[in-house]
Amino acid sequence: MSNSPYPLLDQIKFPSDLKKLQVTQLNALCDELREFIIDEMCTNPGHFGASLGAVELAVALHYIYNTPYDQIVWDTGHQAYAHKILTGRKDIFHTNRKMGGLSGFPKREESIYDAFGVGHASTSISAALGITTAAKMNNDKDRRTVAIIGDGSLTGGLAFEGLNQAGHLNSNILVILNDNNMAIDPNVGALNDYLTHITISKTYNKIKTDVWNAMGRLHKFGPKTRSAVQKIENGLKSILMHQGNLFEALHFRYFGPVDGHNIRQLVNILSDLKDIPGPKLLHIMTTKGKGYKFAEENKTIWHAPGKFNKETGEIVASSDNKNKPPRYQDVFGLTILELAKTNKKIVGITPAMPTGCSLNIMMQEMPDRCFDVGIAEEHAVTFAAGMATQGLVPFCNIYSSFAQRAYDQIIHDVALQGLQVVFCFDRGGLVGEDGATHHGVFDMAFLRCVPNIIIAAPMNEVELRNMMYTAQHKNYGPFAIRYPRGAGVTVDWIQPFTEMAIGKGRKVSDGEKIAILSVGHPGNFVQSAIQKLETEHQVKPAHYDMRFVKPIDTDILDEVFSSFGKIITIEDGTIVGGFGSAVIEYAMEKGYKGQIVRMGVPDKFIEHGTVAELHHLCGFDAEGIARKVLEMI
Repeated sequence: MSNSPYPLLDQIKFPSDLKKLQVTQLNALCDELREFIIDEMCTNPGHFGASLGAVELAVALHYIYNTPYDQIVWDTGHQAYAHKILTGRKDIFHTNRKMGGLSGFPKREESIYDAFGVGHASTSISAALGITTAAKMNNDKDRRTVAIIGDGSLTGGLAFEGLNQAGHLNSNILVILNDNNMAIDPNVGALNDYLTHITISKTYNKIKTDVWNAMGRLHKFGPKTRSAVQKIENGLKSILMHQGNLFEALHFRYFGPVDGHNIRQLVNILSDLKDIPGPKLLHIMTTKGKGYKFAEENKTIWHAPGKFNKETGEIVASSDNKNKPPRYQDVFGLTILELAKTNKKIVGITPAMPTGCSLNIMMQEMPDRCFDVGIAEEHAVTFAAGMATQGLVPFCNIYSSFAQRAYDQIIHDVALQGLQVVFCFDRGGLVGEDGATHHGVFDMAFLRCVPNIIIAAPMNEVELRNMMYTAQHKNYGPFAIRYPRGAGVTVDWIQPFTEMAIGKGRKVSDGEKIAILSVGHPGNFVQSAIQKLETEHQVKPAHYDMRFVKPIDTDILDEVFSSFGKIITIEDGTIVGGFGSAVIEYAMEKGYKGQIVRMGVPDKFIEHGTVAELHHLCGFDAEGIARKVLEMI
């Protein structure tokens, strides 16, 4: 007899095994699946709360639908761990988010059950619409397509673009709105208020009772009963429209809200919805962190808590943070508050990341001057641009990889008009376990070709503070500051502000034969490499912290070109079109005949691993820099 704590789950290798269970066994399976996730996550951190909340949904979907022929598209992927475990990856789930292991998000290359690769929010409806449209064109008439989207992701404009087109095409698609009133932080905005209204509306609850109770019996009866229920629904549709049902107005048949943790009800509902043609939206209510009381009580912290003690809920710190340098994020949060106290024009904007980027520090003290716009990066930028036209100084904080979604707005609405918007691109560079969808490695390259914009990257926390101070002190137009995720290097970072000269770097240390030009945080790797080279090889290259990618410090470049025959550029970003490319372009203009070697992220998508592992993989950690210097001597 097996002593496994997961006797049912151990029987499930693929969804075909899941279908062998009786409906009466599914509650127990969900309990085991939830316990398995908790057991894994307490020692191997990942996105915790959202996946706990979607356990019943994942089980019901794979129980009813014929996956992978039927296509299930998850949004973002934070809620897809149960899906992964049920689709052949349970025995290797311990490799989740580790280098060479499973991705933390659905990924087509990883499994045929992952219909679409996701990491950024609001994409599932558009992707699923493309899949179901292709199925129709390919004459796969019996293929079903389901898009799961959270209420947080629904705030993104792309989600509504997909809804609009799906309703217009009368596509055979099911959208499941997984409503837990949370993104990473609590949801805000009129849409959140609207969904809350639906859940408490007596009319909608009456629809839930009349329609769903009837539909729950449909599988026992024939087409006459289906017709009767359709009449009930049509009879109430005028009331729905009168109350302003947004989804009905977009030509979706709305069902719900229903309890997303009632597995038997979900199974019955999904079984019936399979046979209803056209665009449908099922609104389910779930609890983020369901089944683990600490996660239910503090949903923001338990979105991705790191390692924790399963029994006590104590989050295990990775190391003693006493007298350690602060996170760049906290330096941003404390600095913008400090600046806002003296400059009443400063406002803070973030697309649904107030805690992650630490704008919540200013929000607590100055709530009227901070704006969480939801998962809507494009809107965040144009919203900031509108404020800037009226003399305000918006600090628009967006994770670097998410800023890619607002590229047109950065160009058209800010740079073209020369507006004073301060972009703080958090998570610049390789971010670690979230992998290719989240690495912020393209920002310097895609911004460098945009006129009117300043691009800065601090080597440490003091430089971050001074760049923020400089950006608001005078109107320099669009000003982008990009900095990495996590801890910096300077304990004594709270120093008086100093205005920085735009486009000017600094010489960090003298040297000979080779000059190393760094931009941003990797300058600290250079310093470590130089120490190693001096101690072990009696070699000392010169080091320049360039600070600005655009405008680049041509005075330093002229000095370096005239003094060194060999140059290395270092950046935590793509070497294609980035900082190193800017140096080479200027070298060509000046007719420099020496050797220039670029170090940074190569021209490929980098998978997941720890930040240190990825820096080593790309070769621009201290060891890699030292090795490159020795190769060039």
